[in-house]
Amino acid sequence: MPTLSEILHPTPAGLYCPPGNFYVDPTRSVERAIITHGHADHARAGHEHVLATEETLCIMKVRYGENFAGSYQALKYKEPLKIRDVTCTLYPAGHILGSAQLRVEQNGRSLVVSGDYKRSADPTCPPFEPVPCNVFITEATFALPVFRFPEPVHEIRKLLTSLEIFAERTHLLGAYSLGKAQRVISLLREQGFDAPIYVHGALERLNALYHQFGNDLGLLRPASEFSPSSHQPGLVVAPPSSLNDRWSRRFKDPVTSFASGWMAIRARARQRGVELPLILSDHADWPELTQTIREVDADQVWVTHGRDDALLRHLELEGRVGRPLSLVGYNEEDDDAVDTSTMVD
Repeated sequence: MPTLSEILHPTPAGLYCPPGNFYVDPTRSVERAIITHGHADHARAGHEHVLATEETLCIMKVRYGENFAGSYQALKYKEPLKIRDVTCTLYPAGHILGSAQLRVEQNGRSLVVSGDYKRSADPTCPPFEPVPCNVFITEATFALPVFRFPEPVHEIRKLLTSLEIFAERTHLLGAYSLGKAQRVISLLREQGFDAPIYVHGALERLNALYHQFGNDLGLLRPASEFSPSSHQPGLVVAPPSSLNDRWSRRFKDPVTSFASGWMAIRARARQRGVELPLILSDHADWPELTQTIREVDADQVWVTHGRDDALLRHLELEGRVGRPLSLVGYNEEDDDAVDTSTMVD
């Protein structure tokens, strides 16, 4: 009987499953890839065959074109699929639209690859579901005890209060174009904000895709149509990289805001000149990570990327077996998962 590491183990191309002959979120082109979600550090073009949720496949089409892979296959949540000698099942990860955890099972033993995940409120995607397993493979983006994020509604109300108090100023909100922007807009709508929201052109196709999958984002207009003299309050949502470039200069004296887990560190907000930091992450914070590990109750916890030292020490103190996988090539594009001083969009 193969060991758990023989069922799934790290390679230079990413996690590889020999008995199924596929990779999970590979960092280079491979023959068979299972993709957990559509962020570009996990979903790359050029694979021969791709398996993912329908939503993730559609995201890849929007970002890379119809020919992003030689062929592809959609798999629904909780629908087991036999691939050679293993059974694969996708479960909601709560990260962005279509995001999934992958459960790989063989001979009664299972490993779960979480992908990126969070436990906090997000009306744009199904919530994370803990999946019991022998090995839980977790991210560790915010795996330090200092990261304890407030409730999302608290941050949204901060933004709404600012829109009311500073109604004469344009509010320019930086939010990653896939997932974060749509989540912020949806949370605003839930809190009763029904005014038009103006969006950067980079968001438009992804907003349309979210709408296609049942997410009503309300009245959205191109940022090019924004006129602060005729529309109050004025909210513009754009990729973070646009906040300090030539595009943003059209807005006179804006309130600059940024939605990211990194805004929990005040120095990061000051460094970027953010007047209204919103601590809003699409990744699990420290309490969510440790809660998830307790609920899954796996025999072993493997840590794929991020700040693994503190999490491995926590596992040791709890009497659990932890292992760093030290995978490279992730978090290079996700604005919420990299150092905000060096991020790209």
